[in-house]
Amino acid sequence: MKIIGCDFHPGFQQIAMVDTETGEHMEKRLMPTEAIQFYSQLHGPVLVGMEGCGNTLWFERLLAELGHDLWLGDAGKIRALEVRKQKTDRRDAELLLRLLEEGRFPRLWVPNLEQRDLRQMLLHRFKLVGMKRQVKNQLQHLALNQGMQRKAKLWNQAGRKLLQELPLSGWTARRREELLSLLDDLEQKVGELDEAVEEAARKDAVAPLLQTHPGVGPVTALTFSLTLGQIERFAHSRQVVSYLGLNPAEHSSGGRQRLGRISKQGNPMLRSLLVEAGQTTARLEPELKRAYQRLKRRKHSAVAKVMVARKLAVRLYWMWRTQQPYKRHSHAG
Repeated sequence: MKIIGCDFHPGFQQIAMVDTETGEHMEKRLMPTEAIQFYSQLHGPVLVGMEGCGNTLWFERLLAELGHDLWLGDAGKIRALEVRKQKTDRRDAELLLRLLEEGRFPRLWVPNLEQRDLRQMLLHRFKLVGMKRQVKNQLQHLALNQGMQRKAKLWNQAGRKLLQELPLSGWTARRREELLSLLDDLEQKVGELDEAVEEAARKDAVAPLLQTHPGVGPVTALTFSLTLGQIERFAHSRQVVSYLGLNPAEHSSGGRQRLGRISKQGNPMLRSLLVEAGQTTARLEPELKRAYQRLKRRKHSAVAKVMVARKLAVRLYWMWRTQQPYKRHSHAG
């Protein structure tokens, strides 16, 4: 069997390989074209280990087509296992190889290609919604500069008409027209993606169940399902909260507890969607509404929103874990 530690970069990769049958050890630096030729020549069982990072889909497909096993590892845990201060590509590849040989490689769960494609759809929608919000903010400032303040009413039919009739000239008028055209185009594209998300959510095994909770729509439910992937990976709700970055950063020692802001170590898209869905849930669900109002008075509205998002994530976890739809006052965790 051949075991390979691969320090992957978009432009090249540094590998350290050992043949367990012959004991032969090799180090090599491969460009993308050289990597294709190198891995194609390997025969027998091959195990490749590398840190989980971006822009690796082509490499993962190559190894899958060749029948080689690929393990993706937790980059943070891998770095924590190296005690030396010197960091080079060769050392990183050797560390990956050593962890694979010793059975200490912190392997990550990897979604399949279909799940990744659906994630791209959700991410594309998330980015377009952000662009749409930026365009609206620019148009709001154009209106405010002309003494027209309508807030959310600027986007109804009457507000849109007033915005188009503002006496603007030169580049300011051109900016208004191009922003309105861009807004219409973005709304059309987001609408198409919303329909695609609803269809994918109906076919998903978990999303329809999660949507029974007040305030949770197809976008949040499908994103939650695709991000967690397998609920068996999480033994309890605290792991889910930590995985999503909704728990506070902590530096406690000597009996003294020091808590900071939320860690934000998880998926930023899902965390944002949970905060957004939590605001709707807090209006519809009495228990969360009371908790939100109490913390808002004690601390701040932003802190209360994160609290509701965390509680919502815990509820969705238990609904998925128990395969039970939403019931008021039935959630533990």
